[in-house]
Amino acid sequence: MIRELPAGRGFADIVFLPLTSVSKPALVVELKYDRTARAAIQQIKDRQYIQALEDYRGEVLLVGIGCDKNKRDKPHSCVIEKYGGFLTRS
Repeated sequence: MIRELPAGRGFADIVFLPLTSVSKPALVVELKYDRTARAAIQQIKDRQYIQALEDYRGEVLLVGIGCDKNKRDKPHSCVIEKYGGFLTRS
């Protein structure tokens, strides 16, 4: 796990790189307070955070998590996209 990884034009909040002996995807995670999960995914793309993984040769998932500050229970949403493909969860 790498926090605040310098990437593209800014810093990716959290990046998870699997061990080379494990067949798991890398994760680029962006957290947003009072913004949508979709906005978090768009920031990963706009600021080209994926550039930090240019030497990584496995699957990469982009994870956006948003939290609504105006709701009492502060619900969150999550969007997961396969880099180059598309997968969504809420």
